[in-house]
Amino acid sequence: MAASLPLRIAAAQSSSLPGDVRGNLCRHLPFVEAAAAEGASLILFPELSLTGYELPLLNRHVLPADAPVLEPLRRLARLRRITVVVGAPVPGVMSGALPAIGAICLGSDGSSAVYRKAFLHAGEERFASPGERCAHCLDFDDERVALAICADTVHAEHPQRARGPGATVYAASVLWSGAGYASDAAIVQGWARGHGMAALVANHGAPSGGFASAGRSALWGPDGKLLAEAPVSGDCLVVAERRDGGWLGTVHGLDFVDRETGEGRSAT
Repeated sequence: MAASLPLRIAAAQSSSLPGDVRGNLCRHLPFVEAAAAEGASLILFPELSLTGYELPLLNRHVLPADAPVLEPLRRLARLRRITVVVGAPVPGVMSGALPAIGAICLGSDGSSAVYRKAFLHAGEERFASPGERCAHCLDFDDERVALAICADTVHAEHPQRARGPGATVYAASVLWSGAGYASDAAIVQGWARGHGMAALVANHGAPSGGFASAGRSALWGPDGKLLAEAPVSGDCLVVAERRDGGWLGTVHGLDFVDRETGEGRSAT
């Protein structure tokens, strides 16, 4: 039997400006370039990465998957042949419903799709409506990546539904705080081990929406072993690579140019 080709997918640990969709989109572009340079087929951004976790602002910034403002990301995804999954408020499932907390998937082939957070955290129901309780999977060679958004990960039903259609990777966009990180990470680690899936988490690298993010975006193998963990703050990529022998994880710091001053700055 021929050996399968290596597959790489990346989690972006990024920071967001409150409610600044265009500014945040510009911040996303270097992450996409960096992930593509690492040979990644997919890059996953944190929960509500295009707006920040600003619940009272969700209704002002609802983005359908074909929103014109997303064109720079859509074009870069096609150019670099990488699928880009970004966090944003999206239209709810039902007409007239509150917006949903979404993951917009911009495919390397120009396609687009939306996953809506199925399980809301306490308090989110004032500003957002839940999505349908079904798995949203993306296929890459022999791997099937199932998407999750933050509170989805604490409900056993969610990873079970992901594993049902054959997901081999559980990829979660989150905002995990320092206070909750240990318990949240242990839950995802348990799903990885219990369902035999690799688990990749993209967390914010700076405070958002009044929450002090814990950073520490991470990769766990299908046996639950921690394979890579980012620092507690700053911009970086966690790159997961699947080879015939299993999964490997690496963390890559990023250097950006400040768009306001033109001066270089280094990720911590």
